[in-house]
Amino acid sequence: MTRHLKIAAIIFLIISALGFLDAAYLAIDHYRGNIPPCTIQGCEIVLTSAQSKIAGVPVALLGALYYFTLLILSIAYLDKKNEMLIKIASKLTPLGFVASLYFVYLQFFTIKAICQYCMASATTSTLLFITGMYIIVKMRHRSGGVEIKK
Repeated sequence: MTRHLKIAAIIFLIISALGFLDAAYLAIDHYRGNIPPCTIQGCEIVLTSAQSKIAGVPVALLGALYYFTLLILSIAYLDKKNEMLIKIASKLTPLGFVASLYFVYLQFFTIKAICQYCMASATTSTLLFITGMYIIVKMRHRSGGVEIKK
């Protein structure tokens, strides 16, 4: 593990943890029937909208599972030094990034309200995507452009 890859993996872990805390907070509040305090108007509108669930499952719970998966993979990578783990985590980030783009679109153009917690999640997804792509590029560059199979 190179120094740059280790630093990127630690950053990935921290961002994943922040995303998990944000999404888990929203998921727990959903199941408690609470709306979290919001410094901008719109959280309640977004969090109770028809778009806040997919097949009856809160989007926040799906987000928490996504971030938790990335968090576990990054912890395991740092512990086991198995590059396949961080590679898998990095390759999952486009899924979260595209989902975040879609949910931001829904907030602006369909729901016409903004949730600060949802925007925080979109920010963490974007940062994870950038960090994940950096990790993939670093791994390819180090191997001379050939993917490392581990």
